[in-house]
Amino acid sequence: MDILFRVGEATAADIQQELPDEPGYSAVRALLKVLVDKGLASVEKPEGMRQLVYRPAVPVRQARKSAIKRMLSTFFSGSPSELVANLLDPTEGMVSEEERARIRQLIDARSKKGGGT
Repeated sequence: MDILFRVGEATAADIQQELPDEPGYSAVRALLKVLVDKGLASVEKPEGMRQLVYRPAVPVRQARKSAIKRMLSTFFSGSPSELVANLLDPTEGMVSEEERARIRQLIDARSKKGGGT
């Protein structure tokens, strides 16, 4: 989806070239079929072209929210605090001090607006 959001539309071959370690063409087509089946991507065969063209079917913001919900339920028992605890684990070094400050600002701003979830 990241590639589709970045380029707007692409064939399976285009996507294959963009992926690291360039997976097999059939694997890329299978993944694209899953995205289409889930309603995240759309597909069409433009007139005069032999290949199918894929496009995002949902806005990036909606796709992100959906992915975060799936990740929360799959890996963190639905708990946002467990996700944040893992991100902020100092032994992992995933979040810089600047990012921590930005996260604090976001939480404070949402708290002032009365937004919980």
